[in-house]
Amino acid sequence: MTRLKAAVAVAALAGSGLAAAALYPQARADALKTKAGTVNVERLARLDNPWGMTFLPDARLLITEKPGRLRVYSAGKLSAPVPGVPKVVYREQGGLLDVEIDPDFTDNGLVYLSYSEPAEEQPSGPRASPDPRLGSSVDQEDQVLKGAAVARGKLVGDALREVTVIWRQVPKTIGLGHFGGRLVFAPDGKLFITSGERQRFEPAQDPRSNLGRVVRINADGSIPDDNPFAQQPGARPDTWTLGHRNPLGAAINPASKQLWIIEMGPAHGDELNIIERGKNYGWPIVSNGDNYDGSPIPDHPTRPEFEPPIYFWHPAVSPSGLIFYTGDRFPGWRGNALIGGLSSKVLIRLTLDGSRVTDEERIDLKRRIRDVVQAPDGSVMVLSDGDQGELLRLTPAR
Repeated sequence: MTRLKAAVAVAALAGSGLAAAALYPQARADALKTKAGTVNVERLARLDNPWGMTFLPDARLLITEKPGRLRVYSAGKLSAPVPGVPKVVYREQGGLLDVEIDPDFTDNGLVYLSYSEPAEEQPSGPRASPDPRLGSSVDQEDQVLKGAAVARGKLVGDALREVTVIWRQVPKTIGLGHFGGRLVFAPDGKLFITSGERQRFEPAQDPRSNLGRVVRINADGSIPDDNPFAQQPGARPDTWTLGHRNPLGAAINPASKQLWIIEMGPAHGDELNIIERGKNYGWPIVSNGDNYDGSPIPDHPTRPEFEPPIYFWHPAVSPSGLIFYTGDRFPGWRGNALIGGLSSKVLIRLTLDGSRVTDEERIDLKRRIRDVVQAPDGSVMVLSDGDQGELLRLTPAR
């Protein structure tokens, strides 16, 4: 069940005042003025580097913490870590990342997790050094060979069981970040995975790699026959689109049924992209930003063979987490895209006219925002980033 479907499935439950009060007991709230009126921001729970979240059909909320913990938030309380989570390599951008549930979760209980995993055998001898285009802020002490992976397991009671890996980044690389890791089920039941280019630039255009990609697989990890490169010798058959940098937000637009993603640019040039089968989005050949060492990158219009973003940010906002709001609590937000901002410390609200952005509002939450989801009662749940991260709930003030 997707995040949107999970919200719809429990709409009747959460529609009653008593049910909503049980799920989200009153917490301390701040009031923020927005274009759509005053919004209350409640602090519900404290978390250690939270990354992703999704609702279960009974309106409990699954939340990941990067150090490797999966928790359940319900009735005002945060559970102990759920047993059975795969071992993660936690450092900087890596760790336990996104969580999603199967479209048929009510019947099969399957939960999907993305995370960074170490290689079973670590290399010895000389190690990789960072590309100068990354600038001076790279963690050069990180010499672990690792890559992103996706596993699924069955949630039985309070534990994950029968956990198996269904997808891995190829190749694993030493150190650095940019794992991507967002998980989204399409209406046809196929699983989209955003795969970062691991700060290695060229793999995003290498047909033998699945780095810098939007990946499409079946729910069991097998490859759909209609993937664009499934029959092409030498190409990764799991590739749906290529030429991406570090996509940290993804959602199905309920109006068009298309996948939309957001991805980090280099020094500025963050992008909002509509994903179309087999297209190449240009990284690292083009970008509306430049490299961290100041070296220029040609802008998108210089290379029309690559798919341009429908919207970009300059200066950067560092987008992470994306939903399309469909609820009733915020009538003025219905049909809008809501996006978390890390460096910008805002919740971004984009007003849309089809595939065109007509307005942008930045709601200043004064926190690095890692993820955003719509709750069953139409409120908006937000995760703030860091070791003092919080689960926040946004509701209209009365």
